[in-house]
Amino acid sequence: MIDPIAPICVIVSCEHGGNRISPAYQSFFQGHEALLASHRGYDPGALLMAKAIARQFGAPLFAATTSRLLIDLNRSVGHPQLFSEITRNLPATAKQQILARYYRPYRERVETAIADAIQQGRRVFHLSSHSFTPQLHGKVRKADIGLLYDPASEWELSLCRRWQRSLRQELPGLTIRRNYPYTGTADGFTAYLRHRFASDRYAGIELEVNQKYFLDDRRKWRSLRRIIAATLSKIF
Repeated sequence: MIDPIAPICVIVSCEHGGNRISPAYQSFFQGHEALLASHRGYDPGALLMAKAIARQFGAPLFAATTSRLLIDLNRSVGHPQLFSEITRNLPATAKQQILARYYRPYRERVETAIADAIQQGRRVFHLSSHSFTPQLHGKVRKADIGLLYDPASEWELSLCRRWQRSLRQELPGLTIRRNYPYTGTADGFTAYLRHRFASDRYAGIELEVNQKYFLDDRRKWRSLRRIIAATLSKIF
């Protein structure tokens, strides 16, 4: 049962905000510069979107700018895509160093912020900002905006239905889909956090925006950022 009285705390995160590689690991990525610059290296536009939403709410922003090709902060330990094809064959000690330096500190900061807010009697709405490539494996993605959530969560379902309606009203020419181009229950940070916190206290939504706006039409991209942030603020 959702507690309608408990105040809501908004927390924004961006796990794939950049494609940086620290000097200690740059030798492994020589010859892979094009891959780092592609959607495989990071989520283009996701960090700017996260900043816009955080500003809209005056919310804390947790953002990572290390490339997902070093380690994917949106994957669980043990997932086959936690390390990329470039890093998965590194020695175990090197992998543990990467986990200790990049993965655990980031995820622990976000989880601690959520736990602290809940301990203070608040509900937490966690928005994780991502973007998706317009085509994958030669197949065109048929959406402009995706809202990923757990259909079994009454609060998440209600939030995404209302947000989808609001987005469709403001952006009638765009395709707004739920649990597309990925499912909200697949392995990811929000899926992990749902197991850590009660569903009436924590809602984790992944926002997925088509990268074509960031890459091809900056005017529409600026407008889209503003509208996405504004419509989200109206659903609470």
